[in-house]
Amino acid sequence: MKYMIGVDIGTTSTKSVLYDEKGQFIMKHNIGYPLHTPNVDVSEENPDELFDAVLMTIKYVMREANIAKEDLKLISFSAQMHSLISMDASNQRLTENLTWADNRASKYADIIKNKHDGLEIYKRTGTPIHPMSPLAKIFWMKHEQQEIYNQTAMFADIKTYIFYHLFEKFVIDQSMASSTGMFNLETLQWDTEALSLLGITKAQLPEIVPTTHILKGMKHRYAALMGIDPETPVIVGASDGVLSNLGVNAYKKGEVAVTIGTSGAIRTVIDKPRTDYKGRIFCYVLTEDHYVIGGPVNNGGVVLRWLRDEMLASEVETAKRLGVDPYDVLTKIASRVKPGSEGLIFHPYLAGERAPLWSADARGSFFGLTLSHKKEHMIRAALEGVLYNLYTVYLALIEVMNETPSTIKATGGFAKSEIWRQMMADIFDTNLIVPESYESSCLGACVLGLKALGEIEDFSIIEDMVGTTNAHTPNQENVKVYQQLISIFINLSRSLEDRYTEIANFQREHMTD
Repeated sequence: MKYMIGVDIGTTSTKSVLYDEKGQFIMKHNIGYPLHTPNVDVSEENPDELFDAVLMTIKYVMREANIAKEDLKLISFSAQMHSLISMDASNQRLTENLTWADNRASKYADIIKNKHDGLEIYKRTGTPIHPMSPLAKIFWMKHEQQEIYNQTAMFADIKTYIFYHLFEKFVIDQSMASSTGMFNLETLQWDTEALSLLGITKAQLPEIVPTTHILKGMKHRYAALMGIDPETPVIVGASDGVLSNLGVNAYKKGEVAVTIGTSGAIRTVIDKPRTDYKGRIFCYVLTEDHYVIGGPVNNGGVVLRWLRDEMLASEVETAKRLGVDPYDVLTKIASRVKPGSEGLIFHPYLAGERAPLWSADARGSFFGLTLSHKKEHMIRAALEGVLYNLYTVYLALIEVMNETPSTIKATGGFAKSEIWRQMMADIFDTNLIVPESYESSCLGACVLGLKALGEIEDFSIIEDMVGTTNAHTPNQENVKVYQQLISIFINLSRSLEDRYTEIANFQREHMTD
């Protein structure tokens, strides 16, 4: 029997998942690391800790599953998007890894948007103009961190950094490149105009390779440490979001994948690059025939965590004593209230928002509150608000796709809750399926690896690897209620746009970190 390892380099942990060659899950190992967030704008981590996590998680699954090095068919990679590390001419790093959540480039993203034809850059590159993108981060560096900017010989992302250490080559796959804001979707090369805005050259960026590119000849000391052959094919792979679609078998026309973890995302696969004239959604590469469009939201499970910690302290205490998951308590309380929370609407922008608003200043609010609303209404409204917001991204997707999706495949922590799954089917008025997929990004990476090795022609093999656990159909009574409230939800966030900026500015002045 041959085996495959999918590695996912996440924002707060790296995992290596071992599968057999049929995609059956064998085991996984996960190593976490701290995210340095001294204030509301900074979010960075030490890339050497992430490199160590890659080495140690692969070593662990190889050793614990007792896999002979000659039985390892491939290792394939998935990684967090929008990361940035500056390196000098002697390949030493000048910065930590700036993650997607780093907001220091906020002001400069606005300058690009308003003074440098940001919408046109977005239309060419598919990455919305936002502080998360390396485009905005390098522009910020150019103005605020000139010394580092002037010394930088290579702007790398986290995967490029790790491959450099393993193979002494600077490469970036088309998928990761397409989330930098500097990659032209038509030419599949670095975008000349974006580079000239930043004042950098192609020589300061990694070589772009397809997502199926194979690296061999790893440094012997690292191969020995992990217990693998230095000639084992390492597939550069893609970004976590696009691989997650593949890993839940949502890559065919009309299939949409929704993931809600701490944050959330909604994505679908199309066969040619396409962007949105309003700039609401991203377009990233999976392969040269598959492009993923969609939108990430900042406010998913983080809203539930806030509810749990700030509004349900006594209930959580009781749940702990009874050995019950506090989140089950939360959804049970929400289920006591009718769909629509009797006209209470929650805007879930507790952490600013990416899609569809692309505003770091967006803020949360309850609207429609009356004396007859109780705590349980607020809890249900918050759960509904997270889904309303995702639904607005879904509407933008439908507009760009030019068709209504047939099925939604739901993954992430929220998919465990029956109440939340049904709520989603009703709000989206679409059939919902929960795939029984173990670690979708890692499985997607391995299937991409099989294609890279020429063992499969297309991705149809994934169907057999991914089972289905639950299916939900919309309840039309509830659909009617939600359709009325969604239009109020959308109009409200539009009309609050200027107020968001005012209150955010007030908070920056008056709130202590």
